Amino acid sequence: MGAHPEVPSEAETDAEAGTDVDTGTDVDTGTDVDTGAEADAAHQALVRDIVAQGGLTDPAWRAAFEQVPRHLFVPYYYVHGSRGYERLWGEDPDPVRRRRWLRGVYGDEPLATRMRDGELISSSSQPSLMALMLDALDVRDGHTVLEIGTGPGYNAALLSHRLGAPAVTSVDLDPEITDAARSHLAAAGYRPTVVTGDGARGSPQQAPYDRIIATCTLPSVPPAWPEQCSPGARILAPVATGLVSLEVRATAHGPRAEGHFLHTPAYFVPLRGASPLPGPVARSGGVPRRAIGNELFRFLLTLTAGSLDPHEALSLWEREERPQRERYGITVADGRQWAWLDDPEGPYTWPLAG
Repeated sequence: MGAHPEVPSEAETDAEAGTDVDTGTDVDTGTDVDTGAEADAAHQALVRDIVAQGGLTDPAWRAAFEQVPRHLFVPYYYVHGSRGYERLWGEDPDPVRRRRWLRGVYGDEPLATRMRDGELISSSSQPSLMALMLDALDVRDGHTVLEIGTGPGYNAALLSHRLGAPAVTSVDLDPEITDAARSHLAAAGYRPTVVTGDGARGSPQQAPYDRIIATCTLPSVPPAWPEQCSPGARILAPVATGLVSLEVRATAHGPRAEGHFLHTPAYFVPLRGASPLPGPVARSGGVPRRAIGNELFRFLLTLTAGSLDPHEALSLWEREERPQRERYGITVADGRQWAWLDDPEGPYTWPLAG
């Protein structure tokens, strides 16, 4: 992606990133429009849409989504325009563009919230996927949570609403991201611990944690995370193009984290500082287009990169009748980690870089 002249520098975006929603004039009718009321209506409509999709079955999470306004966390974001990326923001003097911003904020879509040199480095995740992940995290009152990938702070606010801000720690590598997130969180009335640091190292100062949730794609599970967990903890993280849920238990040789992938696909900004993620299509090696076009086969290619030749992966995939994500899993134990199909000690296992 090339940089676009309308995309401002980081300093410019931070200086202009106000959190208030203006009142504008409807250019179609000429009447004043209370965009605060529009934001509230759009906010509640988004929650109803997520519920209609089968999400937010836990009343506590539904209350969090209903009471934490997303627009406080995305005062601006970037969209593809006719000449590249353009920025939409809540204080744009053009009421038409303000409405575009508001529709995007409360659409069920991920939003690009921070660009650098034409590259996306931070985003606000798709709300329905956030709801699915928070439900899968299976938190209980009194739990402590470590979030890897602060982004604009919206997910940390939802966690803070559910568990209380003192129970939540969020880590991001970029000080500009964490500074902005703290500001957004404070504007919404939440003050969790926001740490500027390498997410792969976790945050040992606040450990142990009952839950770890990552909102960035990983090539493997950082060994530091299970070490910072309480026995019985859960780690939920995007790996390859899926979400793996690991249960952590204590053993004589240290913590063992193990579990299956969820059914849903998941695409996130990569964890910066981690090894580059493999490109499954780039390493297709002459595999038929019909296979490359199948999202589940691309998941297998990504998960087994460096371990399986694409043709070997295709043979396995067809022999096992095109397995769904739930049949795959990951184990982290004894200083190593591996992905597997059906059984962590079975015939289909592949080492992951730790």
